[in-house]
Amino acid sequence: MIVGVISDTHVPDRAARLMPRALEVFQQAGVEAIVHAGDISSPPVLAALEQIAPVYAVRGNRDGRLLPHLPPQRVVTLGGVRIGLTHGHGSLWDYIAEKPYILFHGLQPERYIQRVLSWFPEAEVVVFGHIHLQVNQRVDGRLVFNPGSACERVYGLSIPGVGLLHINPGEPARGEIILL
Repeated sequence: MIVGVISDTHVPDRAARLMPRALEVFQQAGVEAIVHAGDISSPPVLAALEQIAPVYAVRGNRDGRLLPHLPPQRVVTLGGVRIGLTHGHGSLWDYIAEKPYILFHGLQPERYIQRVLSWFPEAEVVVFGHIHLQVNQRVDGRLVFNPGSACERVYGLSIPGVGLLHINPGEPARGEIILL
């Protein structure tokens, strides 16, 4: 099974529309499901992704007004693999406190990796967004995956990307980052 992974599409607050290349990647890969790790920003993004495969999404820090029905985190089982899905910004206090920390210490993905792993102790794969940086690594045998932002460069931090999770019976899930 191949699962498409996308996050931080930010349509229309930072991008006019979903990058067509993101949709092409998922179509060409033949994804059977798509997970969106938040900061969707508008329902038409989910509708466009639903044209390709069923979508499982969570609410990001920018989704409260237009997508309040989405959960802040969830666990889905796809291809027999438990996937923890979250945006990764944490509570309102976490979100506020991270701003000065980043200013003085820089963006440190390891802090987010440890946070999201703690939220999903039973998940074999943990998918998150929020930091706009790609992460594809194993921690204590579990895959931690962030495809980065699927919108144009934001503040020059990252190159836009999406991801694929390759799930094969009897093997650990494998992540693949595709830069857009």
